[in-house]
Amino acid sequence: MNINRIFCIGRNYAEHVKELGNEPDASCVVFMKPPSCVVPVGRPIVLPRGRGPVHHEAELVVRLSGGGADVAPEQALRHVGHLTLGLDLTLRELQNELKKKGAPWELCKAFDGSAPLGDWVRYEGQDVQALEFSCTVGGTLRQRGNTRDMLFPVARQIHILSKTWRLADGDLIYTGTPAGVGPLLPGDRVALESAAIGRFEWTCE
Repeated sequence: MNINRIFCIGRNYAEHVKELGNEPDASCVVFMKPPSCVVPVGRPIVLPRGRGPVHHEAELVVRLSGGGADVAPEQALRHVGHLTLGLDLTLRELQNELKKKGAPWELCKAFDGSAPLGDWVRYEGQDVQALEFSCTVGGTLRQRGNTRDMLFPVARQIHILSKTWRLADGDLIYTGTPAGVGPLLPGDRVALESAAIGRFEWTCE
């Protein structure tokens, strides 16, 4: 299944905003990753060496089947084709340095292998604002979230993105992470799970 662009939404769960010491943002924080970041199920997560802690951020990911420009919020979910879970891997110390400088986040967010991605489930009208999901590392629960807690719901995310980009088939949206992010180490086994979507695992190297 082709991947066009990968859009990522930051600071979309209030408790995660607090745990990183950030202030709530009235605007939607958006950054991007290239498709080369994707790590499918069955391949290892190769952690960068010598660049500080690599944190996991578990997220609902949506794949669009279309979209266009300036999509109205009430029409937005019509353009969702598939759902899965993914990880937005982050070089945390580098991100903190970039934030202090007011610099872009690509160096800490868009490195090769920074977007592990589960298998797709067809979207058939599931309530995307009532999905519970979790992240475990070595069998220990790290993150548990529910999409009802999003500050910017999926339909609004699509609307906001479509005001800058003409959205198209194959565009992905990493929709934000709940609280509980933390480091991954070589040898760790990380699993994402949702009763509505499935369970996906990776081994870190």
